[in-house]
Amino acid sequence: MGRPTSRRYLSTSPDSVLFKTVLLLIFWEQVDAQCKIVKCNTDYIAAISNPRVSNKNAVLCNALRAYSQCTRNTDRTCRGDLVYHSAVHIIEDRMILHNCSKEGPTAPPRRQPQPLPDGHVKQACDYDKVYREKHEIDPKYLHCGVFGDPHVRTFSGDFQTCKVNGSWPLLDNEYLFVQATSTPLHPSANATVISKLTIIFQNMKQCIDQKVYQAEVGNLPAAFDDGSVNGGRRAGGSSLTIHEKEPGKYIEIHAAYIGTTIRVRQLGSQLSFSLRMAEEISQAFREEQDLQLCVGGCPSNQQISRTKDLSRTHFLSIESARSVCRERLAVEDMYFESCVFDLMASGNVNLTDAAFHALEDARDFHPEPGTLHIFSKAESRAVLSLGLLLVLILIGNINPFA
Repeated sequence: MGRPTSRRYLSTSPDSVLFKTVLLLIFWEQVDAQCKIVKCNTDYIAAISNPRVSNKNAVLCNALRAYSQCTRNTDRTCRGDLVYHSAVHIIEDRMILHNCSKEGPTAPPRRQPQPLPDGHVKQACDYDKVYREKHEIDPKYLHCGVFGDPHVRTFSGDFQTCKVNGSWPLLDNEYLFVQATSTPLHPSANATVISKLTIIFQNMKQCIDQKVYQAEVGNLPAAFDDGSVNGGRRAGGSSLTIHEKEPGKYIEIHAAYIGTTIRVRQLGSQLSFSLRMAEEISQAFREEQDLQLCVGGCPSNQQISRTKDLSRTHFLSIESARSVCRERLAVEDMYFESCVFDLMASGNVNLTDAAFHALEDARDFHPEPGTLHIFSKAESRAVLSLGLLLVLILIGNINPFA
């Protein structure tokens, strides 16, 4: 008889299968680049790799719940991936084996730190002050605005018009989640506008409790969902406040602990959203949180070409729309063109106000006044050509009267 094979090399328990599978998947180069399942696998391995923890089963269950949540976040891009489906089934088997509940914490249990004195907490919840002390420079800020049909000005300065019907995330990072719901302006119009906004400020150490703000057309509250107007009873609760600027029409939320200011307006039968946020905070998101209109704009299949789409049903002629928009917007930039587009598509004069206030918010929030106005590519090329011509004239290479 041959030499018996050790049982440990033939183990088929869920633990050993998962471990071997994960190690294989980490180095599997054929995984779809859009599918982030490999990151879920490596995060799980890292979470269970500390041999010094006292309650290993609790750590394991927390890691499995985090692993499961990570796979759910990737299901949109991993639905056809065999690796993804294998991981989902293995996670379920292992949670049953270790008697893990599906509900519960997803982070390793850790000792609660001693609370800081109130004065220290308040200072720690002032983002600007903490950043200056740490880096000895002022923090950089970014601006995002969403208004009208809807039009999106991203953090990077891209200006897009989207056909995003339904609910879409404007922001989704470790500190703040903002979702906008767009619906048709009225049955006979192709225009869609924001009808609802949901804003979630995530729980943050001693600064704030989790707070939720929701606004709908016809209901622009001056308080969070729980009736409060600040971040709660914690020492740093005053670092999150909500202010009613114009009853039923305009509110402003100050989140000093993350260097963020938000404006929400109701103009007729639509809402608009404008934001000033510290750049460092805007970048605090994971790879699977890649769908954020303020960060990357709307998906390419949801973008509208304003020039091409003007062939749809008109409520106003282009000449009439431009005349109306010119009364509120002096510069014929992308805000002006968005105003024209919205009027032609809807006939709703309130959308003129939307473009006007979006520009005013950008004027207040944008860190670089010289880039306040955004022009179409054709206009930018014309301006560039004119600028080049003027330079050549000035240096004497061209005689314009020759």
